Amino acid sequence: MIEFGEWLCTGVLKKVPHRHFVFSIPKMLRRYFLYDRKLLTKLSRCGWETLKEFYQFVIDEDDAVPGAAVAIQSFGDFLGFNPHCHILVTDGCFYGEGRFRVAPAFQARDIETVFRGKVFKMLLAEGKINEGIISMLKSWRHSGFNVFAGERIYPGDEKAMENLARYIIRASFSQERMTYMRDESKVVYQSKDGKKKQTFDVLEWLAAMCSHIPNRGEQMVRYYGYYSNVSRGKRKKENRDNAIPNIIEDSNTSPAQRKAWARLIQKIYETDPLCCPKCCGTMKIIAWVEQPEIIQKILKHVGLWEVKSRPPPKTHSPPGELQVDCTG
Repeated sequence: MIEFGEWLCTGVLKKVPHRHFVFSIPKMLRRYFLYDRKLLTKLSRCGWETLKEFYQFVIDEDDAVPGAAVAIQSFGDFLGFNPHCHILVTDGCFYGEGRFRVAPAFQARDIETVFRGKVFKMLLAEGKINEGIISMLKSWRHSGFNVFAGERIYPGDEKAMENLARYIIRASFSQERMTYMRDESKVVYQSKDGKKKQTFDVLEWLAAMCSHIPNRGEQMVRYYGYYSNVSRGKRKKENRDNAIPNIIEDSNTSPAQRKAWARLIQKIYETDPLCCPKCCGTMKIIAWVEQPEIIQKILKHVGLWEVKSRPPPKTHSPPGELQVDCTG
C-alpha cells in the first residue's frame, strides 16, 4: 500500500487539484456483479464516463480531458459483497498545451443521476435486468445509488494524497479485527469503529473472503483519460510528461458568472450591486474575504459594523413580607 501510494503520487498524478469520489449501487443489483465479475470493469467504466462527461461539460474547452485512477472494491464492513468504485480524479481538466482549468462547485446529486442512468443502460445491455426493474428502482424514494464527493485536495497536500492512494487499495479485511476461536471453529470479526461484532463459521468466513479475490489477470485499479497508460506513454515518448501544468482557477468569478449573480440581485432589490456609489462606474471583484475576523475589522474601519446588544434585564425590588391575618 505504501509503495503504491508513493508510485501513484510521483509517477501518475500531476500537481493539480484532485477529488475523491465513491460510487455505490443498491443491494438489489449487487448479486449480478458477484456471479459475473466482468461487470466490475464495466462498473468502473460507468463511474469514469460519468465524471468525464461532467468535467467536460463544466470546462468549456474543446480538448478538455480529466484524469482518473479508479480502484474497484467489493467488500463492506463485515466482508459482505458490496461492489463500489473509489475514484481519484483531477478536479478539472487538462487542455491545450500543458494547461489545466479547475472545475467550479457542483452538486453530487446531479452526478448520481447520470451514474444511475449509465449503470441501468449497462446492465440492460448485458441482459441482467429489464425495463420493469429499472422502473421499479426509479420509483423508489431512495434508489440505493450513492455518490460521495470528498473535499478538494490541493497539490501541496502530498500526505493527504498518499493516504488516500493507500486507502483505495486497502485489503478486504483487517487481521487485527479478526479473532479465531479454534475450539469452536468460529471467527469473530469486529467492526471498524469497534462497536459491533459478528461471528462466522470458519467455512462461511473463508467463502466470504474468497468472494473478494480477483480472478487471474483481473485488474482492480484502472487509469483513464489523462492518466491512462496510452496518454502517459505518449507524453513520455514526446518527453513532456514531467511538465508542470499551468493551472487556471475555476470560472466562478468569470464575467458571465458575475453578470448572472449581479442580474439576480438587481432583479430582486432593484439596484445594481456592481455600480459604484461614488463614480457610478462598474466595479469588479478583486478578492474574496472569508475570514470573519478580517471582515469585522474592515467593517469597523469604515464604520459599518453594528452590533445590537441586548438591553440588560430590568431589576425588580424584592417582594415585601407576606402579611398573614390569623384573626377571626
